[in-house]
Amino acid sequence: MANAEPLSIWSLIAEASLLVQLVMALLFLASVVSWIMIVQRGLYQRQAAASLRAFERTFWSGIDLNQLYRQGSGKGGHTDGVENIFRAGFKEFSRLRQQQNVDPDAVMEGVQRAMRVALAREEKNWKPTCRSWPVWLPSAPISVCLAPSGASVNSFRGLANVHQATLATVAPGISEALVATAMGLFAAIPAVLAYNRYSAKAESLLGAYETFSDEFSAILHRQVHSK
Repeated sequence: MANAEPLSIWSLIAEASLLVQLVMALLFLASVVSWIMIVQRGLYQRQAAASLRAFERTFWSGIDLNQLYRQGSGKGGHTDGVENIFRAGFKEFSRLRQQQNVDPDAVMEGVQRAMRVALAREEKNWKPTCRSWPVWLPSAPISVCLAPSGASVNSFRGLANVHQATLATVAPGISEALVATAMGLFAAIPAVLAYNRYSAKAESLLGAYETFSDEFSAILHRQVHSK
């Protein structure tokens, strides 16, 4: 008796039913989209972290705050991250200080309000939304459960048409289910890990922004009460 020719992954995909092929195509598309977003968000967060470190080094180097503000103005408005918070707070501080008979506490209230608005804008940019991060990535594990469903249905349907179930009878259906499951895992695991990692990193950066906001507010508080 001749040995049966082993089934390759490509032959399983080619010979699978239309439903299974559709599930596999959707999983492949989801994997491609998720990897594109993973790379994009990774580069974006790396750039944001580098910008934060660079700005903090300049800020704590003892540079004059007016000079630092003018440097940001020289960029043509192309500022981001913590620099936006600094500029919002210092702009409001300078505006209120130029007014006559303004209570120092009122100045600080205006400064803190301006920095809170700037921080809220940065937080909005960081939060994974429909615009910046696919909403289906956190629920990607569901695809692992749905992936082999079509192949399993076909396998059990084939068993109903035979009098005696053998390994050769169910092997193609089981193989299709395993391939679909593997594709579901390949799409789901990186997406979930990246989503959790980037969400945690975003929270860490936002925490650094809040810390800078508090420290900058304390510096301005000393200045406004020193006269």
